[in-house]
Amino acid sequence: MNAYSIQKVGPQAAPLVQQLGTAVYHTTYQSILSGAQIDFMLQKNYTPEAIQQVMADGQEFYILTKPDRQPLGFIALQKKNKDTLRIEKLYLLAGSQGLGLGKKLIDFAVDHAKAQGFSVVELNVNRGNNAYHFYRKQGFEVIAEVDIPYYGYILDDYIMQRPIR
Repeated sequence: MNAYSIQKVGPQAAPLVQQLGTAVYHTTYQSILSGAQIDFMLQKNYTPEAIQQVMADGQEFYILTKPDRQPLGFIALQKKNKDTLRIEKLYLLAGSQGLGLGKKLIDFAVDHAKAQGFSVVELNVNRGNNAYHFYRKQGFEVIAEVDIPYYGYILDDYIMQRPIR
């Protein structure tokens, strides 16, 4: 597992993030969201320009790669406030799930939060997403259920937090 690496990337990596995000979005959300909503969300959030904009707004992107440098997924982190670091995105390609790599990304986020002096790591997860169970196993607890209006759609999420000890 040590041979996998997590590297921070900048705006030049936006096309790679787009490619990974698009692949994961289709496999993750096809049973949760309509095709029209998936297409809309990808167009709204996963163009290189949209990715570069959230980077400029403070999201830090980290790519997880295999020893041969093949990218398998990514995580995006952003400061919410002085106490809370948010995981804004965490996506792994379907063939990379179940190998402990999601836990590796969560541990990375927690270590990053500790090093930066945060006391909580927070994320949102769609209430229909099986990743909810994974996050529970990683020590996250639901603090709220939210229905977020989003351009004519409703994002029905759990807000989950994990305290940093």
